[in-house]
Amino acid sequence: MSSAARTPDRHPGLHDSAFLKAARGEAVPHTPVWYMRQAGRSLPEYLRVREGIGMLESCMDADLVTEITLQPVRRYGVDAAIFFSDIVLPLKAVGVDLDIKPGIGPVVASPVRTLADVEAIPDLTAEHVPFITAAVRALVGELGATPLIGFAGAPFTVASYLVEGGPSKEHAKTKAMMFGAPDVWDALMRKIAGIAAAYLTVQVEAGASAVQLFDSWAGALTPADYRQHVMPHSTRVLAAAGELGVPRIHFGVGTSNLLPLMGEAGADVVGVDWRTPLDSAIPLVGDRGVQGNLDPTLVFAPTDVMTARAAEVIEAGRAAKGHIFNLGHGVIPSTDPAQLERLTEFVQSYPLD
Repeated sequence: MSSAARTPDRHPGLHDSAFLKAARGEAVPHTPVWYMRQAGRSLPEYLRVREGIGMLESCMDADLVTEITLQPVRRYGVDAAIFFSDIVLPLKAVGVDLDIKPGIGPVVASPVRTLADVEAIPDLTAEHVPFITAAVRALVGELGATPLIGFAGAPFTVASYLVEGGPSKEHAKTKAMMFGAPDVWDALMRKIAGIAAAYLTVQVEAGASAVQLFDSWAGALTPADYRQHVMPHSTRVLAAAGELGVPRIHFGVGTSNLLPLMGEAGADVVGVDWRTPLDSAIPLVGDRGVQGNLDPTLVFAPTDVMTARAAEVIEAGRAAKGHIFNLGHGVIPSTDPAQLERLTEFVQSYPLD
């Protein structure tokens, strides 16, 4: 029996979802829209429920994950929900000693340096993350015909946190391992790819209708280094998701030089950050959809300026096999939710005829 055959029955209305239609390259009733980091710090209701609760603790509470994931759907009426979690959550779940420090990000107590360090990281199974299964099932019941996007961190970005011990601008230690200890690097990337694939499988088998692989730091790489040292591992994750029969979105930051390769890695939709115009990106990604890519800072501009730029993005997206409107990166924490409400309404009402 295939993995896809084990996935649960989903709401019948999902077949008509504008988001899933766009991801499959089908005609849509309107341009679908959702926002990266829509479930997060820009919402006052999010800040209220998270008060006094650490990030990773929040991600391991099924009831809290369910509530936070639903908040932007209720407020904005977006075309998809994104599962509230963090890219290092699977590592925490298998026992890696790490925490998310406010104002810093993920911090790893003992960075990975050797093959023994890699071998000490357990593989992830559903038993490690029962709260994920519970939250996804609850969300699918609440969301009805609104798709839920599962997600995982891509191997390169997660590896960088493990090797650097935290966020890095230069990724010097990461590249030192990649170039100077290729056996350790390959073992680490295989380990993380296996964990990411298992994490996505848990989410899809519990009811998620699509997945997104986030590669926040891949823009630090040349195309040649990405192809040799990173792409095979992202391909493995996306191939595993493909076996589950759901659309796959692949997104990276500062990756204009990598867009063809990110598509080749197995994506159905390639996310494009705000630095690359969609009309430039679309020819690069091949016969695939695109997602994006309004500059996240434009929500601070006057509404007419924001919507005019959004219209340009929508018009450019017409040339793609499918277009999912999004920001070119995550929602900035100081964003006024009312402005995102206006943006959502504008995109969903923009005429496609």
